[in-house]
Amino acid sequence: MPLPLVAVVGRPNVGKSTFVNRIAQADEAIVHEMRGVTRDRSYHEADWNGVEFKLVDTGGIEMGDDDAFQGSIRAQAIAGANEADVVIFIVDGKTGINADDEAVARILRKAGKPVFLVVNKMDTPNRTDELWEFYQLGVGDPWPVSSTHGHGTGDLLDAVVEELRRAEVPADEEEEPSINVAIIGRPNAGKSSLTNKMTKGDRSIVSDVAGTTRDAIDTAVEHDGTLYTIVDTAGLRRKSQIDQDVEYYGFVRAMRAIDRADVALLVIDSTLGLTDQDQRVAGYAAERGCAMVIVLNKWDLVEGPEAKADIRERIADRMTFVGYAPVVAISALTGKKVDRIWEAIDEAYENFSQTIPTNKLNTWLSGIREGGHTVSNGKAVLRMKYVTQTGTCPPYFTFFVNRPDLVTDNYERFLENRLREGFDLVGTPVKLKFKKKD
Repeated sequence: MPLPLVAVVGRPNVGKSTFVNRIAQADEAIVHEMRGVTRDRSYHEADWNGVEFKLVDTGGIEMGDDDAFQGSIRAQAIAGANEADVVIFIVDGKTGINADDEAVARILRKAGKPVFLVVNKMDTPNRTDELWEFYQLGVGDPWPVSSTHGHGTGDLLDAVVEELRRAEVPADEEEEPSINVAIIGRPNAGKSSLTNKMTKGDRSIVSDVAGTTRDAIDTAVEHDGTLYTIVDTAGLRRKSQIDQDVEYYGFVRAMRAIDRADVALLVIDSTLGLTDQDQRVAGYAAERGCAMVIVLNKWDLVEGPEAKADIRERIADRMTFVGYAPVVAISALTGKKVDRIWEAIDEAYENFSQTIPTNKLNTWLSGIREGGHTVSNGKAVLRMKYVTQTGTCPPYFTFFVNRPDLVTDNYERFLENRLREGFDLVGTPVKLKFKKKD
C-alpha cells in the first residue's frame, strides 16, 4: 500500500524546504534564499514514532503572475495539497501575515483537508505572544517551530501522525517494488514533457526556458501491471557551465537520481541532433552502471528520411560506448510512439537484472576457446578456464584465467561483444572481471 502523504505548502521563502529536510533527515530538498527555487512538487520519505509517511515539498504559492513559472508553480502546490492526507501550512513568524498567506489559507479552507498551521523561524522557544495574529487565518491553532534549530518539530509531528492514525491510513505496509527510471538529458530536451506523458498528468512544469526543473522528482506509475518510479531530473550540463549554486544543487540531485536508477532514459532533442552534451550525459549514466534507452524526442519535427537517417547514423558512430542502448524515436508533446518506451524499459530492465546459468556461460566459453582467439606476451598465452556470473544489475561476469595481467582492453571488448552475440543483453552494460586460477 502507498504511504500517506503530508503536503508542505506556503508562500515562497517561509522555510518549506528547510522544514522538509529537517523532518526527512536528509538534504534532498534544495534550500536557497532565492525566490522560486522549488518549482515542482517533490516527495521525501519520513517516519515518526513508527509511522511512515511521505512529505510533499511544493513550490511557493504567490497569487500574482510575476514570471513565466508562477502560474504552474501555484497549480503544482495546489495539486500537492489536494492529493495529501494532511497539509502543513507554513508561514513566516518573523515577517508576519501577508496577502499571499491569506490567499493560501482560503484555498486550504476549501480543500477540506486536516491543516496544521506552522509558524516557522520561531528561533526562541516559548515566545507565544507572537502567535496571536496568525489565528486570523482561520485554519486552526498555530504551531511555533524553528526548522533550522528543530524547536517544536517533535510536538508538531506527534500531532501529525496522530491525525494519520485517526484517518486509518495504512502506513506500515511495505511499498511494492518498482523499476526506477531516471529521465536524463541536457536542458530543454523535453524531459518534463515526456514525464508528464508517461505519468498521464502535469506532474512536472513544462517551459521552453532551460533549467525549469531543479529537483529530481519521483512519480509512481503502474503500466500493464508493472510498477515504475519515474524520476524527472534537472538538465545536466558541464560543471564549468553551472553558474548558479541552485542549478549546481539540481545537478547533484540529478546525479543521485542516476545512482539509484535501474534504467536511464537519455532524452535527445532530434531537432538539434546529437551534441557533445548528450554524449557527456550518457557517460554519466554509463559510469554509474544503469541500463539505458536512448529516446529521440521531437522526431516529428525532423524533416525527411535523409535527415532522420543522418541522426541515427551519428548516434551509432559517436555513442559506441553505450552501443547496447536501444533507440526509440518519439514525440513527447503529441504522445506519438511513447508507448514504445515502456517495451524498451521492460527489455532493458529484464536484461539488467537477469542471471545466466553457469553451464550456458561455459558452453559459450568453449566456443571462444575453439575459435582460438586469445592474447599473448612472449611465451605467455592467456588461457581462460571457467566463467560464471557473480552479480546482477548490471550483470557481472568473472573469468578464471591463468594470467589476468595479459587481458587487454581490446580483448575485453572482444569478449563483451561475443557475450552480447551469445545472450540477450540489449539495454544493459556488463562488467567483466578476471581472476587468477592455476
